Amino acid sequence: MAEEKRDEKSMNIGKLGWYIIHTYSGYENKVEQNIRKVVENRGLQDKIQQVLIPIQKVEEINGAKKQVIDHKIFPGYVLVKMVYTEETWAVVRNTRGVTGFVGPGSFPTPLTPAEVAKMGIEQPIEKVTEVSFKVGDRVRITSDSMNGYIAVVESIDIEKNEVEAIVQMFGRSTKITLPLDQVEKYED
Repeated sequence: MAEEKRDEKSMNIGKLGWYIIHTYSGYENKVEQNIRKVVENRGLQDKIQQVLIPIQKVEEINGAKKQVIDHKIFPGYVLVKMVYTEETWAVVRNTRGVTGFVGPGSFPTPLTPAEVAKMGIEQPIEKVTEVSFKVGDRVRITSDSMNGYIAVVESIDIEKNEVEAIVQMFGRSTKITLPLDQVEKYED
């Protein structure tokens, strides 16, 4: 059992990622400040790169007064972008107000890129989309509902990740819009 826990913990050693820290309720700001101070004092900027409390601006109306306040999205949690090492684990874990890391057995588990993107912490790196067909080309549809149908491309919108095409269905021409990854160039 002890070896299993050690293996889980060592799996993430040296990995840069976003980790979630659980704190006492109301200690999020103090934990953030304390971690930042320790990072600065010990020169750990390359290992603990960012400390974040996810907030959203909320407009509150109290009588005739409107005010915008910061609302914590995840009360009791702080996010840390760090390279997981014994030293960074100890720095964060021993910060006053921290109760532990989120993960199995309180061992840090980094968020997946999909979780990071969904939470809006970092914007995903924009990927460049290239297509092998152009307006007027014939394409084969690969989506489940229309798999195998042949269509003629009317327009391509790379930004929206869409292609508009005309397909023959039930003896009629029908205009359809599909994601770019659901069509491929048709070679007869």
